[in-house]
Amino acid sequence: MSKVKYYYDSDTLSYKKIERRKRNTFKYASIFILGSALFGFLFVFLASQFIQSPKERALARELQHMELQYQLLNKKMDEAQAVLANVEQRDNAIYRLYFAANPIPEEQRKAGFGGINRYKALEGFDNSKIIIEANRRMDILQKQIVVQSKSLDEIVVLAEDKEKFLASIPAIQPINIEDMTRMASGYGYRTDPFTKVRKFHYGMDFTAPRGTPIYASGDGVVKRADNSSTGYGNHIRIDHGYGYVTLYAHLYKYNVRVNQKVKRGDLIGFVGSTGRSEAPHLHYEVFKDGDRINPINFYYGNLSAEEYSKLLEHASLENQSLD
Repeated sequence: MSKVKYYYDSDTLSYKKIERRKRNTFKYASIFILGSALFGFLFVFLASQFIQSPKERALARELQHMELQYQLLNKKMDEAQAVLANVEQRDNAIYRLYFAANPIPEEQRKAGFGGINRYKALEGFDNSKIIIEANRRMDILQKQIVVQSKSLDEIVVLAEDKEKFLASIPAIQPINIEDMTRMASGYGYRTDPFTKVRKFHYGMDFTAPRGTPIYASGDGVVKRADNSSTGYGNHIRIDHGYGYVTLYAHLYKYNVRVNQKVKRGDLIGFVGSTGRSEAPHLHYEVFKDGDRINPINFYYGNLSAEEYSKLLEHASLENQSLD
C-alpha cells in the first residue's frame, strides 16, 4: 500500500492530503526516461571513444603485430637486397668478365612491372600503402633473383666449356725436357737437310733417342695414326676441338689407334726416324683452323719460365732442320 503524503496549509493552519495527478505522473516519468536515455547514449558514446572493448583490444594488438611483421619483412628484404647486389656485382665484374660474357645491364636487373595495376586488390584498406609497398618490393626482388639465377646457369655452362677448352688446347711439350737431347730446329725459315735450300719449317724438331716416349699435348681424339702423308713417316694427328689439331711425325711406333680419346699427358707413341728424316727426332706441329702456327706458344703447362726462355732462344736460331 502506497504511503499517503500531506502538506501544511498556512492559510487554514491545517494539514491537507497531497493529491497526485496522473498527468503529472506521466510527465515526470517521461522526463526521467528521456534523461536516462540521453545519459545512457552519452555514456556509451564517450565509452566507445575512450574505452576499447575486448574485441577492439584484440584487433588493435593484431594490427600492431602485423605492422611489426611488415617492418621485419622490409628489414629482411633490405638484407636480401644487399646480398643480391653483392652477387650481381661479382657476377658482372668477375664471373662474366672472366668468361668474356657481356654484363647484364642494370636496367634489366632492376626493371619494374608496367602495364596494369598489379596491386588493385590491395587498395582501400587502412594499411594498403604498407601492404602494397611490401608486395612491390618482394616482386622486384623475386624478379632480380630469377635474372641472377639464369645468369649463374649461363656462367656454369661457360665454366664447363672453359674447363673443357683449357684441357683440350695444346699446353705441354710432347717430350719431357729431361728425355730430350736438344731442341734441334724451331718454327720459321730453316735450311733443308737434303736440298740445302732455305725454306719455311712449319713445326719444331726435338732430338731424342729412338724409343723416347711421346705424350699428347692436350685432350682430344686421334684422327690419324699412319704413314700415308709424304715426308712425315709414321705420324699421329690429334683433333683437340675448338679448331686445334696437333701432329707428331717420324715415330718409331704408335701407342694409340684411330678414334681413340686421349688425355693431356697420355703416352701416344715413341720417337723414331721414319719418313723424310735425317736422325731420330720428333717433328711437332700445331694447327689452328687449318693453319699451321708456331708451337712455341703452347708449352706453358710443363715448362718453368727459365726453361721456356732457353727453348725460345734455341727455337729462334736459323739453323738446319732434321726433316
